[in-house]
Formats: sequence, structure tokens, C-alpha cells
Amino acid sequence: MSRSVRRVVVLVGLALTLGLPLDADRAIAQAIQTVPGMLPVIDPANLYSEAAAGKLSAAVADALPRAYVPNRRSNDVSVIDLATLKVVDTFKVGINPQHVVPSWDLQTLWVTNNAEGRTDGSLTPIDPRTGKPAAAIAVDDPYNMYFTPDGRSAIVVAEALKRLDLRDPKTMALQASIETPNCAGINHGDFAIDGRYAIFTCEFGKELVKVDLMDRKVLGYLTLSKGGMPQDIRVSPDGKLFYVADMHADGVFLINGDAFREVNFIPTGIGTHGLYPSRDGTRLYVANRGSHKVLGPPRGRGSVSVIDFATRKVETTWPIPGGGSPDMGNVSADGKQLWLSGRFDDVVYVIDTATGAVTKIPVGKEPHGMTVWPQPGRYSLGHTGNMR
Repeated sequence: MSRSVRRVVVLVGLALTLGLPLDADRAIAQAIQTVPGMLPVIDPANLYSEAAAGKLSAAVADALPRAYVPNRRSNDVSVIDLATLKVVDTFKVGINPQHVVPSWDLQTLWVTNNAEGRTDGSLTPIDPRTGKPAAAIAVDDPYNMYFTPDGRSAIVVAEALKRLDLRDPKTMALQASIETPNCAGINHGDFAIDGRYAIFTCEFGKELVKVDLMDRKVLGYLTLSKGGMPQDIRVSPDGKLFYVADMHADGVFLINGDAFREVNFIPTGIGTHGLYPSRDGTRLYVANRGSHKVLGPPRGRGSVSVIDFATRKVETTWPIPGGGSPDMGNVSADGKQLWLSGRFDDVVYVIDTATGAVTKIPVGKEPHGMTVWPQPGRYSLGHTGNMR
């Protein structure tokens, strides 16, 4: 039996086990040949199908329902109870905490403290069962962190060093490095549907870089037509396009990942920054930070745009009442709330995904890449919860 046929047999078996309707011919045509060690793609039309509302893994059964907010300027993490919307804890971490990243196995939340302009970067592990941190691990310049689709490596995004460091996902011992010399400000990334490559944004280079994860090498660079400041990036549910937020272009570029070329642009709002798929995989929530500056003013013209994945059009935009700076976060487990840090306003926004109504929660100074936990999904590819 060939590998492709075995893959189809696995997909058919999983679909039957889950009680899903399945056309065998369609399954054979659409079966995704994933990299070794990567879990199968259950629905080739929606790679987010296993991160849908209600699909919580047994691995997160004991996790406290909390939001974890890294405050870049106060060097601490605010912990919010999801039920009461109150800050229930605050603890110190390393210098300049940027993101809180769920591990591939969903057992640990990692705070990336990149210590900008210094050499004492670190990763602080949080136990999601207790909400408490453990001793930090010294790591070079961890601005952000992802995980290879097979779970064998953490990918530490060393922004200032223009490098992706592959590390043991538990001990963080260095395994290998991928140099990206032409990618100034490498920071956010996402992965092909089959796990063979990733595309990362070059915030200060107006470019994207495509990386072969199998051979661990750069495949090429792509300069965006409007040449702005690319930020977050997320792949479409069918895996065919990558959506790239651009803070200077005020919108989202659409990139054909396989061909590595720009195919479209969707205007959204001022300072387009964070991207988060809805739990049903039909919409993309776009955080518009309200400023073109890396360190912008408070009460800017921040908003959240909602893109329909099917039509590739903005169907609605929710302004932040009184102005604001929506940045990074994620969608709640039930899909009813979008949680975002208000980076220049020292608050967290809890946005009703049905109405756009906003609740504000004061936190520390300059909140950045927060996560809400637990989230549905079989595994995490990193960032603030890139779940599959």
C-alpha cells in the first residue's frame, strides 16, 4: 500500500469515527500529504476544523480558565479570570515580555522575554493548571516562538539576530539555527497546510521570507507591493492563501504560499496588526492598532475588521469606543469573545463576536501578545495560540 493510499485510509477512518459525511473519491483527491510526524489534516477545506468551539483536548482538561497578558514595559504578566473579567494575579517575568505562547503539547505557556537591546533574553514557563510561573530559561532574543508541525522543535524567533533558532520544545536546548539575513525584523509566521514550509514576516524589511522546514533553509524573499510594515500572518482555512497584516498599508495582503507571490490586497483599518480566525473557520478577525508607529499614542483610531474567508471581503468593522490600540490576543474557546491587548492604552479588550461590544480591563504597562487559555485544538503551532 502506497503512502498516499495509507493517508486516505487514515482520513476515511477518522471521518467515520467522528461521524462525518465523507465522499471517498473526494477524500482521495483532497488527502493532504503531511510531513512525517505531523497529525493528519482532518478536513482539507478547513485546517482549523479541530480548533472549533467545543473541541478541547484532554490535555487542557485541568487548565484554569485564564487570560495571560505580557506587559512589555512593566516586565510582568497580568492574569485575568475569564469568568469574572478581573485581574487575579500579577507576577514578574524577564525583561520586555512580548508574547505568551502555548506549547505544542498544550502543557506549558511560555512567556518570551526578548530583553530588547540586551543579552539576557529568557523564556518563562507558566503551568496552566496553577497559573503560576517557574524559573526562566536563558535564551537568545526570544521575540516570538512557534513549533514545527511535528512537535519536535520549538522555533524561537530571534528578531534582532535575524535568525530562527530550533530548540528542544521542553528543555529549550539549541538544536539548529536558520539564518534569515535579509529579513529585518523577523517576527510572525505561519505554516503550510502540509507542514513543509513556513512564511515569516520581516517587519522592518517590507518583505516576507519563506523557509523550508524539512531542509532547514531559506527558499526566498518576497517584497510586498505597497512596501509597508508586515506584521501577523495566518493561512486560509483551505491552505491556499496566506493573509498578511501590514501596519503601514492599512490592510491585509493575500499571498499564494506555494507560488510565493502576491495575489490581492484587502483594506481594513489604520495600523493593521493581528489576525485571528473564528472558531468555525469562516471569518478572520483583524486588529487595526490605530497607529502606524511601533510605539503609538493612546486612544488612537483602533478597530477590528471582520473578513469573510469565502468572499475575501470586510463584512463589518468594530471601532474601539473612545479610541484604542487593539494588538494581539485570541478567540475564546467558545468563539463568543475576541480578547486583544490594548497596547498603547494599558488595557485588555474583550469583544463580543456577535455584536462587537467592547469591555475594557486595566492591566500593566504596554500589554502585547496575550493569550486566552484553554483553547480548542489537538496541538499548538505557537504564537498566542495558532491551533490545529
